[in-house]
Amino acid sequence: MRHIARKRFGQHFLVDQAVIEQIIDGIAPQQSDVMIEIGPGMGAMTQPLLKRLFKLCVIELDKDLVTSLQKNPQLKVISADVLNVDFAALADELISKDALNGDQRLRVVGNLPYNISTPILFHLLVFVDFIKDQHFMLQKEVVQRMVAVPSTADYGRLSVMLQWRYEMISFLDVEPDAFDPPPRVRSAVVRMIPRQSPAPLELSVFQNLVQVAFSQRRKLLRHTLGHWLEERKYSGDFDIKRRAEEVSVEEFISLAQQLHHLKR
Repeated sequence: MRHIARKRFGQHFLVDQAVIEQIIDGIAPQQSDVMIEIGPGMGAMTQPLLKRLFKLCVIELDKDLVTSLQKNPQLKVISADVLNVDFAALADELISKDALNGDQRLRVVGNLPYNISTPILFHLLVFVDFIKDQHFMLQKEVVQRMVAVPSTADYGRLSVMLQWRYEMISFLDVEPDAFDPPPRVRSAVVRMIPRQSPAPLELSVFQNLVQVAFSQRRKLLRHTLGHWLEERKYSGDFDIKRRAEEVSVEEFISLAQQLHHLKR
């Protein structure tokens, strides 16, 4: 029986074989990789991945799809909302502890539901130390925000939070007719590689700082971040006579580090 896409799960199934091949080639799976696919759906990428891997773990919320996926003995199927999955525990379970593979990390891929793609990206950020790389199909608008540079309309909270921890590149645009049903927006595939030596900072401080800075992006920072910094007795020389979109990732990181030292 043909599975009907469900709006509440944000389901749009990839069906264009040429696009699928381009994505798989971009991911370049190796047999020994420990790979996790988020939202495998009807298995459009699952089957091509299995041809190149010894094993594959999939995370699926839709119970009907889970039942179908569980029939494949090559798959480890996790029936859950990905936002509730502990990827550190999953890495501990899936990754071999022998000498050859002891330093192996997870490779995460998926056609992410557009309605919760940003929460998923932030959830994975918590587990970035256990991840080798990520390849995701997303709404193109979201990918543009992820890779945006300062002083552009797309640059914002998502840009800063992710660029602190990942090197990212958008490597493939995908038209709506590659899906069933076709979404109303264009899509893109992004490659995310965790930085080997990220700037050390306290994540909660950084998150709060960036969220406050972009809470009213049309206003100068003195109206938003300025008050927030005063409450924390910050007396540094950070320029608040500009808008958040004019501040580089490096400057946000430096400010977060200064604030962390103030708490000590």
